[in-house]
Amino acid sequence: MSKEKRSWFALYTKPRWEKKVFKELEKKGFEAYCPLNKVRRKWSDRMKTVEEPLFKSYVFVRVEQKEMTEVRYVDGVLNYVYWNGKPAVVRDEEIVAIRKFLSEYEDVEVTSTDIRPADRVMLNTGVMMGATGHVLRVLSNNTVEVRIDSLGFILTAKFEKKTIVKI
Repeated sequence: MSKEKRSWFALYTKPRWEKKVFKELEKKGFEAYCPLNKVRRKWSDRMKTVEEPLFKSYVFVRVEQKEMTEVRYVDGVLNYVYWNGKPAVVRDEEIVAIRKFLSEYEDVEVTSTDIRPADRVMLNTGVMMGATGHVLRVLSNNTVEVRIDSLGFILTAKFEKKTIVKI
């Protein structure tokens, strides 16, 4: 099996089965990754650092096309995560970025956004509060580039995702 033909895929697991699925995949010889987040939790008598899955109900597996069916039969795997009708391929760079990020930071918070390019949005804070526009790009550093159509001009500015609402 050559590594060149392998791709990373996201698997959807039973709730709270991420670590079990990861161990099963490895036991069966698959390359798998379950990103773990170090989180400090307060117990009755002390603080303790525990490792929790970063993405709830998700595990990543790197397989060839012909191995994909076998992965579905691993206990705890519900299905592949699909995008546009096909199992979603996760780029190698994204897996490397997640690994690097988790090696540098603890207590990471994951939030999902449904804001996409071409969405119509409204600013909910700041000088431009109430202005509406269209999303041009969603940037990786938690900002969104929005085109604001007002007064016959197009103003392009970057805003933090938390300062806009989809309309």
